[in-house]
Amino acid sequence: MKKIVSIVAILLTILACSSASQNIASNDTVPNKKGNDTVRISNDSLEYEVIIIDNGFNYWLNTRAYPRNYHTLAFLENKNYQYVTEWNIRASQPNRYNPNLYEMTIDYQPQIHYGYEVNYLIYNYMIYFQNTYKQKLAGYVPIR
Repeated sequence: MKKIVSIVAILLTILACSSASQNIASNDTVPNKKGNDTVRISNDSLEYEVIIIDNGFNYWLNTRAYPRNYHTLAFLENKNYQYVTEWNIRASQPNRYNPNLYEMTIDYQPQIHYGYEVNYLIYNYMIYFQNTYKQKLAGYVPIR
């Protein structure tokens, strides 16, 4: 459960650093991989970074997730908005939902263009999270 806390904290930090006026072109993101279970994307000029640290996520991403460009950016943005909205509802109700899974809210703003890579990784982490921890967020359809 602590790994979920780390991931959520990192996602929150990254997305919170973005402002509504920032526009991230998809070619501005630079994906990097550190270690076996760490996925990192950053854009130093816009001061955001997404780091996902979860045992098994990197393996799952490379073996079970749909490949990049399988889904459109619009699809990913729509799904991420749905998933993050449900995540935030659960994070705000610790008596109803497991506070070890939903410790913090995520500041995902749909009017900000985060780019394809950020949306791809957030979307796939949400799918991985739901499959791994047997959770069902809004509009969830299990894959593979």
